[in-house]
Amino acid sequence: MKIAILGAGLIGVTSAWYLRQAGHDVRVIDRRDGPGLETSFANGGQISADHAAPWAGPGVPLQALKWMRREDAPFLFRLRADPAQWRWGFEFLRNCTAARFRENAARLQRLGQYSRAKLRALRQETGLQYDQVTRGILVLHTGDRPFQPGWKTPDECVALEPAVASLKQRLVGGDYYPGDESGDAYKFTAGLAKLCAAKGVEFKFGVAIEGLAVQNGKITSPQIQADAFVIALGSYSPLLVRPLGIRLPVYPLKGYSVTMPVKNPAAAWTVSLSDEAHKLVLSRLGDRLRIAGTAELNGYNTEINQVRCEAIVKRVMDLFPDAGDPSKATYWAGLRPATPSNLPVIGATKYANLFINTGHGTLGWTLACGSGRILADVVSGRAPEGDSGGG
Repeated sequence: MKIAILGAGLIGVTSAWYLRQAGHDVRVIDRRDGPGLETSFANGGQISADHAAPWAGPGVPLQALKWMRREDAPFLFRLRADPAQWRWGFEFLRNCTAARFRENAARLQRLGQYSRAKLRALRQETGLQYDQVTRGILVLHTGDRPFQPGWKTPDECVALEPAVASLKQRLVGGDYYPGDESGDAYKFTAGLAKLCAAKGVEFKFGVAIEGLAVQNGKITSPQIQADAFVIALGSYSPLLVRPLGIRLPVYPLKGYSVTMPVKNPAAAWTVSLSDEAHKLVLSRLGDRLRIAGTAELNGYNTEINQVRCEAIVKRVMDLFPDAGDPSKATYWAGLRPATPSNLPVIGATKYANLFINTGHGTLGWTLACGSGRILADVVSGRAPEGDSGGG
């Protein structure tokens, strides 16, 4: 079957890989000049399968209200005259119960663990390198929260990652997830796109999709000849399918990242870290440090907010003063395609030849390979190996 994938980000490229493995004739179309240049470009780098959790949970609405007056807040809801934002917000509140949080977290972790297994198999099969680190993820707890059973002590945290010694006096403890990983999502996406092309996948860049049409109950496009279409346009996916009568529960969740060169290797972390108090993730990408976080609902605004980026730098330099060189820091912002539950939307639609793979929110890198394989199974008429989440 001839399949057109709209979107050459991490999700679109992994979909192309697995669809080509399934024997399909695949073409990937994107308006940018190459793969992975949108949300996949500079994310936090974590493959956080074992502790994947939705943003929506008990206590989050009250905390979000407290944060609304803080420009540097980890979660910031900027009210707009946008019905889609309000609908998303109401659904988000419905997912903030303890029961829904437990259910959504369990499904995210199942999909994340399945996806991580697919990533490891792909890496073994292809030898693809992307500054990956397979030493787990250490979640650091600072502040006034009391030590919890099961946490690593500060001494144990330092033993796992010696760079943590710089904040030992403020460290209450840490959660360690040894099976999790980190790596450069953009390097992975660009590298996998080359491997896809070598196997016959065609890439068309610099092509803006103007719209899709319905003819005899099936999707068609005046620009693209294909038997089936896969929508993998991230936050822009709802805009393309809305005229077709499909409403996706996806809204852009803007995130920021800072990348800086390593200054002192002895003071820089190698194990990927999470700063629970400030909702930041910190990864080591070769000779670079990547720090990412914050969530901002502000429509399709992609402008870089200096205050929010500088707050990230300030926190990191406070915790690890000798790790990186802030004078050479680069800032980035991207729109994560978020559902209110944080569960992605993967699979078929009411049109027999139209499929969706989007809505991964802050976990696109964690869920990418599993989502691509599930999508390929659905398109090929096979029962999916993994749980799609069903956001």
